[in-house]
Amino acid sequence: MQTKELKMETANFKLGGISCASCVRSIEKAIRSLPGVESCNVNFATEEANVTYEATLTPEQIIKTVQGAGYQAQFLPPLALDIEAKPGTTPEQRELQAKVLVGSIASSLLMGVMLYHLGISNLFAWLAPPWIQMVLATPVQFWVGFGFYRGAWAALKHRSSDMNTLIVLGTSIAYLYSALITFNPQLFTFVTSTSSHSLHPEVYFEASSVVITLTLVGRYLEHRAKGETAGAIKKMLGLQPKTARVIRRGQEVDLPLSSLVVNDLIVVRPGESIPVDGVIISGASAVDESMITGESVPVSKALGDEVVGATINKTGSFQFRATRVGQDTTLAQIIKLVQQAQGSKAPIQKLADQVTSWFVPAVMVIAIATFTLWAVAGNPRLGIFAAVSVLIIACPCALGLATPTSITVGIGKGAEFGILVKGAESLEVAHRIKTIVVDKTGTLTQGKPGVTNYLTVQGISRELEILKLAAAVERKSEHPLAEAVVNYAQAQEALDPSLEVVDFLAIAGSGVRGMVAGHLVHIGTQRWFQELDIDTQPLVTTKTQWEDQGKSVVFIALDGVLAGLMGIADHLKPSSAAAVSTLKSMGLEVVMLTGDNRRTAEAIAREVGIPSSAVYAEVRPEQKANTIQKLQSSGKLVAMVGDGINDAPALAQADVGIALGTGTDVAIAASDITLMTGDLQGIVTALRLSRATMKNIRENLFFAFAYNVIGIPIAAGILFPLWGWLLNPMLAGAAMALSSISVLSNALRLRQFQ
Repeated sequence: MQTKELKMETANFKLGGISCASCVRSIEKAIRSLPGVESCNVNFATEEANVTYEATLTPEQIIKTVQGAGYQAQFLPPLALDIEAKPGTTPEQRELQAKVLVGSIASSLLMGVMLYHLGISNLFAWLAPPWIQMVLATPVQFWVGFGFYRGAWAALKHRSSDMNTLIVLGTSIAYLYSALITFNPQLFTFVTSTSSHSLHPEVYFEASSVVITLTLVGRYLEHRAKGETAGAIKKMLGLQPKTARVIRRGQEVDLPLSSLVVNDLIVVRPGESIPVDGVIISGASAVDESMITGESVPVSKALGDEVVGATINKTGSFQFRATRVGQDTTLAQIIKLVQQAQGSKAPIQKLADQVTSWFVPAVMVIAIATFTLWAVAGNPRLGIFAAVSVLIIACPCALGLATPTSITVGIGKGAEFGILVKGAESLEVAHRIKTIVVDKTGTLTQGKPGVTNYLTVQGISRELEILKLAAAVERKSEHPLAEAVVNYAQAQEALDPSLEVVDFLAIAGSGVRGMVAGHLVHIGTQRWFQELDIDTQPLVTTKTQWEDQGKSVVFIALDGVLAGLMGIADHLKPSSAAAVSTLKSMGLEVVMLTGDNRRTAEAIAREVGIPSSAVYAEVRPEQKANTIQKLQSSGKLVAMVGDGINDAPALAQADVGIALGTGTDVAIAASDITLMTGDLQGIVTALRLSRATMKNIRENLFFAFAYNVIGIPIAAGILFPLWGWLLNPMLAGAAMALSSISVLSNALRLRQFQ
């Protein structure tokens, strides 16, 4: 019995209540437990979940599962982004602002008490009684900090722990300890006065309040910084107009984009954004396509040319017929791809996730051990103080932010340059690539033959006349080389549409012939001319020289007599040689892989600086993947650069597949990275972006671990026996917030990548 293949859906969900990497792990675990879920990736930086699931499952079921885990979730329709005009525009942000304000006022007053005790100022002497401090601290502990209790309770219900657990344990211990002293000051008077480092019974309401407030301030700043990570997508959406000027029933009417349908006729004027994808049917202009391709120079557009939605019309007016609207437009596909890539996880992030899975329990064990050791040493009060500091400073916020923030900014930055990265893993692997394999046609070259050389037997006196006759005959042919001759004649102003061709004949593999203006014109190969007894000897030497340069050569004869010679080749892209040189200077081996003949392949290779030993020629499409596999078997990490269609097997086999210059669905599906332009310099940019992103991630992980590695022993009191120095829980909270802000600020430096 044949089983029916289930349809898979992919959707994004906006999440709420996430406070650390452990929350991410809890949500992913809950969603993956649902039957029918194929994959789930939660991005801590954007607070979004990307879920792939069977169509039998509904978004509502996923949302209910997330809520059951103690978090909030909201379905994001395609192209819907959590874009806020400014911090504080949502109810959640407004509540967070209010709590930060209340916490800041109460904490500032409580800090004033510390200044009084230090003899710095008597201004806050009226706050010295512990019961007054308790009145100030209580709303901070249980209203301002309510979200921490709610999160910790949700984690406890699922038999796990997270940052909320650490905050609740640390601040609750400090608050309850202070409350006990407030009502019974004699409770902790057993500390010996003979110790050189003895501590007097004091309340620490300021510590618990400041820690909660600082944590919320850090979270508020995180929200603001996280909003900046999606800048590239927001910029793209910002370029998309809200309406389009459509011709309906012979009248121009302004309609919202949601009302557009395929084949609508749309009018675009100078300075306006093009609303959807289409083909120009009248008019001409220059279009700024930088938001799609990364190219700053406007592209000329005329009758029959394609235009892309959200690009900007610069000079002329034109009408175009809509070919793709809504979720089918190029912009929609790019945004969908970038969103999915930003939600994916690089291998280095998976390692960080594994660390956080045991990090919180380990910190709790350290805190208990800290208290126990100090209690055994005869100072349980100091043990409480140190344990609270350990719990607070060890919150894994920075560890959870280290990788996804860099990935999100890096992939978004790539989109600005017309570089679409399919997943975070591709971005990570790219920086370790050692060998770049490039296709010839359409990658190093323009993929379109053109006349490079033209020579006549009689010199320049009859060049235009012969070219005019040859082009007239070639216009009847559909061969790519014929198109090259016609285009060349047009460029030389030697194309005469009025010339009629009679007795036209095309012979496959040989050439074409026809009668034009009373002349019998032959254009074709030397072998065919020899069969026709046309003497080719006068131009044989030139023919050989051109063929050595990798050019296809055709002879021209008028009335049975040799008249001229044309060299036709696929032109190199202007950037190819410079790009290959740059790749080699980056320490990469550059290899050419082509189905073309060896002579042509080696000629192109010489022009761009690839040695003949690194040229694989006359390779059929089905053999290209095997060639990649052989290179990989020698221990090399290989990137394949091709057009994404006939090179699909090789792109899939390579460690990183890079599709160049197409931007089609096929290219995106076959490759790991798609370059929207045909410029080979895009490869250089992609690899440099990968290296910059991975460097940024390592810096972030250093920041995240350094705070904990240095801070936890100090918080535990390792320096107290030596110098009497103990980390105040307030400073621990500040260090925790600073670690997250350091990571976010460092990740946002990637936005300066050029």
